[in-house]
Amino acid sequence: MKGDDIEERLIEFAVRIITVSAQLPKTMAGRHVARQILRSGTSPAPNYAEARGAESRKDFIHKLKICLKELNETRVWLRIIVGGNLIAAVRLANLQQECDELCRIIAASIKTAARRTEQ
Repeated sequence: MKGDDIEERLIEFAVRIITVSAQLPKTMAGRHVARQILRSGTSPAPNYAEARGAESRKDFIHKLKICLKELNETRVWLRIIVGGNLIAAVRLANLQQECDELCRIIAASIKTAARRTEQ
């Protein structure tokens, strides 16, 4: 099932974010960024699971939008990590690409659901 595949990717993404947060330096800045990316980067998977169990199409779209919002925030935190030289860009390139892909997938799902609501 397609939704299962996306949920599995989001879970794997969250696990990778946990690993990244643990690798950040134990400085004040590193701890701050670790907490923020840990929160935003692990949130999309359970939010997507909640969306799949939504009570209505409107509820489904709302929960997907939360998922997308958290992915977008995580994308910014990944850029901050690279820009602040907290972790080398080459080590985060695949994770950043996965974040971008997940953003596109969720955004497309929102558009599709919204279009079906209008019909």
